[in-house]
Amino acid sequence: MQVDNALLTRLEKLSYLKISEDKREEIIEQLSEIMSFVDNLSELNTDNVDDKFAMNDNATYLREDVPLCDARINNDILRHAPNAAEHFFIVPKIIE
Repeated sequence: MQVDNALLTRLEKLSYLKISEDKREEIIEQLSEIMSFVDNLSELNTDNVDDKFAMNDNATYLREDVPLCDARINNDILRHAPNAAEHFFIVPKIIE
């Protein structure tokens, strides 16, 4: 993937960020390095790697999946939200 000024402008719009003109070249260079690294990962052959592979032998703690709805927790979280209504966060529309 080629990172250029057009892509950076699109990323700015999607992320609601403004990148100053003097930082644009530096950001493009850094994003290009990241994309190059990610492209290298796609070259790895993982055909014979077990899909349950982990870096250590300790199993992940499992618990029973039991639904729980504690209104106090919900209210505490939403109380700190900048904008909320009817038990939901209200966020700006971002879908084009």
